[in-house]
Amino acid sequence: MNRTDVTEKIISTKVAKGLQWHAIAKKVGQSKEWTTALCLGQMTATPEQAKVLGKIFGLTAEEQKWLQVVPYKGSLPTPVPTDPLIYRWYEVVSVYGTTIKELIHEEFGDGIMSAIDFSMDIQREADPKGDRVNVVLSGKFLPYKQY
Repeated sequence: MNRTDVTEKIISTKVAKGLQWHAIAKKVGQSKEWTTALCLGQMTATPEQAKVLGKIFGLTAEEQKWLQVVPYKGSLPTPVPTDPLIYRWYEVVSVYGTTIKELIHEEFGDGIMSAIDFSMDIQREADPKGDRVNVVLSGKFLPYKQY
């Protein structure tokens, strides 16, 4: 057994039971974005969170322990993603990455946006021409230090 086995069990149970991430997140007590990342093997659960997920997904004590192991982060199977939705994010970074970098550096200076001290919010935005996906990414700015 490993973390990938637990992730696969979570996904199959979610599908079989017709569960939704926002409802699961409410029971865990975290955002739907963070909880989804946890269930997909990219975050680390507390013992309490693992127990809640154990009840939702019928996980054994051993499987719950795997949720508490710090994962190897990075869930994409190939260097260039082939899934169309994920590829569009790759395309956004390929096309706008240098613009984002330039504007962040102009506003904050030399540094990075943290993916550790980070939050994300994904919402549906009604639009008469077709609903839009509204994604807000918020990461702490970490300046490079001089030494």
